[in-house]
Amino acid sequence: MKGSAVALLVVLAIMAPNGASAQLRALQPVGPSPQQFTPQSAPRQISPGSSLVPPADIPNVPSTPAALPPVIQSAPPQPVPLPPAQAAPAAPAVPAVPAGQVALMVGARFSRDLPQLITNGLYWRVYRAKPESNGSFHPIKEDKTATPTFVLPPGDYIVHVTLGLASAVKTVQLRSDTVRELFDLPAGGLRLEGKVGDVRIPPGQISFDVYQGSQFEAGDRRPIGQGVVTGDVVMLPEGTYYIVSNYGDGNAVIRSDIRVQVGKLTDVTVNHRAAVITLKLVSERGGEALANTAWSVLTPGGDVIKESIGAFPRVILAEGDYRAIARNEGALFQRDFKVIAGVDGEVEVIAR
Repeated sequence: MKGSAVALLVVLAIMAPNGASAQLRALQPVGPSPQQFTPQSAPRQISPGSSLVPPADIPNVPSTPAALPPVIQSAPPQPVPLPPAQAAPAAPAVPAVPAGQVALMVGARFSRDLPQLITNGLYWRVYRAKPESNGSFHPIKEDKTATPTFVLPPGDYIVHVTLGLASAVKTVQLRSDTVRELFDLPAGGLRLEGKVGDVRIPPGQISFDVYQGSQFEAGDRRPIGQGVVTGDVVMLPEGTYYIVSNYGDGNAVIRSDIRVQVGKLTDVTVNHRAAVITLKLVSERGGEALANTAWSVLTPGGDVIKESIGAFPRVILAEGDYRAIARNEGALFQRDFKVIAGVDGEVEVIAR
């Protein structure tokens, strides 16, 4: 029995917040995928550094993320004092338990210093400590409420709980009396947005990938949160992460390190130095754009940044110097141009 429990703990530890591989497994939970979060029409009024409890109105992140100098405006996490300690809430009543069964009551908090219970976003799974005949483990009970009560036969079990990409696991023994277990989930929230100057980048034009650790650490890592959009709140274990902000699909990319604190929401604003450029191939200045034009945008060193086909291709480019090359009906035309941060505009290439 003990050997089987240890084996399952090893499996669940892979999903726990200790190391990059742990986070990758957290993106593929056993059972139903966490619910997709749809931003509300009005943004939630949660201040940077504010406590996430109570209540923690935080959805799970969808579980299914040469470097440019980081340009980031991130409000440093400023711990907000919690209100004076309050008496612990009365324990919920134990439900009627059939003969030969035992009740297991569970709840979760962020830490001993944040004793109030997490009120939503939790996903509970209960496993038998002993594997099945084929050696695999499958959850025998699952629940998404904040403080569920599981009614089970006496025996040894392993309980696993997740909040976004943070998780915790315990072994429990059920004999005859009701068992109450409290889990610590040392996690915090991260909310991201992008700007160019003072102008907020529309959510559909920017996305973020989140990686564990610092960008300066060696090793090839995969994102633990990919394609995070503006306004989403990502729940992460406490620690250091770096984000890769992709504005458009050109070269407007910024990498920055951030810090997540237990029980705190950290708002991060990434300031891109870029602009939206529309390309046109015309017979004369101010003329009509020629259709069926193939485009390439290159750096002064000849690196291709973007290729497209059309009369009015639109590309988001980081501040700097570029060359636009247009191909139309077998002829080749080109023009050098400069991108200034925040100055959107058109670049006309004359077909002559």
